[in-house]
Amino acid sequence: MKRTKKEKIMKILLYSILIAYAFATFYPFIWALVASFKPLREIVSGGMNLFGGEFTLANYEYILGRSENFGKWFFNSLIVSIIGTAINLFLNTMAGYALARLNFPGRNRIYWGMLAMMMVPSQVLLIPNYLIISNLGMKDSFSALILPAAINLGNIFMMRQFFLSFPKDVEEAAVIDGLSKTGVFFRIVMPMAKPSISTQAVFVFMGFWNEFLKPMLYMTTPSKYTLTLGLQTFKSQNAGQRWDQIMPASIISIVPIVILYIIFNKYFLQGVRMDGEK
Repeated sequence: MKRTKKEKIMKILLYSILIAYAFATFYPFIWALVASFKPLREIVSGGMNLFGGEFTLANYEYILGRSENFGKWFFNSLIVSIIGTAINLFLNTMAGYALARLNFPGRNRIYWGMLAMMMVPSQVLLIPNYLIISNLGMKDSFSALILPAAINLGNIFMMRQFFLSFPKDVEEAAVIDGLSKTGVFFRIVMPMAKPSISTQAVFVFMGFWNEFLKPMLYMTTPSKYTLTLGLQTFKSQNAGQRWDQIMPASIISIVPIVILYIIFNKYFLQGVRMDGEK
């Protein structure tokens, strides 16, 4: 009886700590959302209240209707993220399947070489990548953001681990039914790998969408900026004073990621659970 009472107290204490932590974590995001509907004078007044004050849609009207480049920046980020994610899903999945299933000379060496490359910090490659992109004439183009990031070693490793536990009987049955290796991959393997592919899609899209350093290095034309670089430029030009415009722009910038997570939430959780079980 005493043990049960002690467990209840510990559970209440644990939940209280988690609720307090969740509130401390989400409060800044909620405040930013509420502030995006407030005029500038209330935002800079220093108050942290969520309710009360003047409510206005003028901030969003300016960003969506009168801002010169916001729409272009949003569209640029969307194009780069969608194309980059699609290429990554295709190449990472194929590479993971090849390393897990196909027997070819040097397969293990390639695998260990990839693991070794994963240990190299990305900052070390900034100058070599910049020189290569400059020599290829890819600067100030979306290809400079997409092609160098067309594969992700971490996701290749994740897909390889998934396919190592993938039942071979299914593939053998498909071959007996007359499917080629290509047909087995596209018609059997990829549909059954949907949870892992969806997990990969969420992380890859977030990586492209939130990328700031590469656009800053490679893009020089303001109309070709991605949203992250555009917002930083906008903030610098306005000396960080137009929070009534920066807030709604920042809120809009997270909408695609939220929508993507909602769409793939079911498969994302399945993929995380399956990876953990392996």
